[in-house]
Amino acid sequence: MALSVELGGGTLSEIYQSAKKVLLRTRDGLERLERSEHAGGGIDSPDLSTSVKRDISQIQSLCAEMDRLWRSVGAKSQRDLWKRKVEQIAEEAQSLKDSLDRYDARNQKRATEARERAELLGRANGDGAHVMRIFDEEAQARDSVRNSARMLEETNATGEAILRKYAEQREFLKRAQRKALDVLNTVGLSNSVLKLIERRNRVDQWIKYAGMILTVVVLFLIWRWRR
Repeated sequence: MALSVELGGGTLSEIYQSAKKVLLRTRDGLERLERSEHAGGGIDSPDLSTSVKRDISQIQSLCAEMDRLWRSVGAKSQRDLWKRKVEQIAEEAQSLKDSLDRYDARNQKRATEARERAELLGRANGDGAHVMRIFDEEAQARDSVRNSARMLEETNATGEAILRKYAEQREFLKRAQRKALDVLNTVGLSNSVLKLIERRNRVDQWIKYAGMILTVVVLFLIWRWRR
């Protein structure tokens, strides 16, 4: 049974058919957007997106017209039928709108991430020379530390060799002193000569100790200067 209720030159059935056609076109456009998103790495299609938005707005306008029209249908059964049809169209339009909003949100997120990556890459390129300069300075510092450690080891080895030489000379002097005392005692030299020898021995010891202290001081100064 054809309905004769009209609004703006169209019956309720005609407006409903128009809404169904626009709904199919909108669903197809949204599917194309989503396929482009998955196949093209999220490349935006602004013209198609605008067309889908426009179609959704048209469906919502048609639903508002049909919502007023079905209330004028005489038979209650027909009113209930048209009410369900109009609600179904409105729900599908809202579902498409929600899907489009999610698509727009994902697209906006991708655009933001791409802009942030571009900014980060620009900063990385601008700071590349500075980073390499820092690496060079750190490498030079490590080389300097290794060289200082090697020089310190060499200085320490030299000092140990000098101390061993002094120890050997000390033992030699002690043996020479003992031999000299034995010889002097044998020939019967006077006590004054023995005291003179002992005093000379003490002077030699002071000279030896002073030389050892001076060597340690010189090694310490060399170590501080090379640092």
